[in-house]
Amino acid sequence: MVAMSGSPRTEAAAVAMVAAADVSKVYDSDGGAGSVQALQGVSLTVERGEMVAIMGPSGCGKTTLLNRLSGLDTIDSGRVLIEGVDIATLSDHDRTLYRARRMGFVFQTYNLLPVLSAAENVELPLIVSGVGGPGARERALTALEMVGLRDRAEHWPGQLSGGERQRVTIARALVNNPAIVWADEPTGNLDSQMADDVMRLLEQLNREQRQTFVIVTHDPAIGARCDRIVRMRDGRIVGEDRPG
Repeated sequence: MVAMSGSPRTEAAAVAMVAAADVSKVYDSDGGAGSVQALQGVSLTVERGEMVAIMGPSGCGKTTLLNRLSGLDTIDSGRVLIEGVDIATLSDHDRTLYRARRMGFVFQTYNLLPVLSAAENVELPLIVSGVGGPGARERALTALEMVGLRDRAEHWPGQLSGGERQRVTIARALVNNPAIVWADEPTGNLDSQMADDVMRLLEQLNREQRQTFVIVTHDPAIGARCDRIVRMRDGRIVGEDRPG
């Protein structure tokens, strides 16, 4: 665990990878006519090594919850602990460093920089973490090899297929061996075969490396491959179930 100044912990919370309590988020509506309660007192625990799907209709708060749990955006009330760390209390620098070292992110839109090669895109979390030079490149190449793309390391994102770009995104998410990976519709832009390939890879990493995955998805087939499905509606968690 990376030591951070000002990182409050509790012994009980440190057991869970994610411990969120009474998380709320309100948005002002367009034109200032009112407000939208995007999250309403959400409480959720994710254990280490779990693969959890967050599911629900469009606009129910799935992505909003993922972004707040991961610290990409702020909450209005409540508390989120990741590995026992209340990341809201960290400085901007420490929060960025913590995310780069301990978290990975996979997005539907890939978020690859078009002016960088596949290897250079994968290196970015290492650079943020203070790892540079030949060591960073070798780790990036190892991560690309893990997803079957070492031979595409010097290609630009525009030269890769959608499935290849998503695998580069996964390599970037995994290059720092993060404790938790947040994935927002990671198969949403892929055909069924590519989606299956991506999920097989995530399942393998979860099984072999015990990495924790929190996956936002609308696809019941993806949810069925996770350990647990958390169901949302209107900014609330309305139920959970375990596939199989």
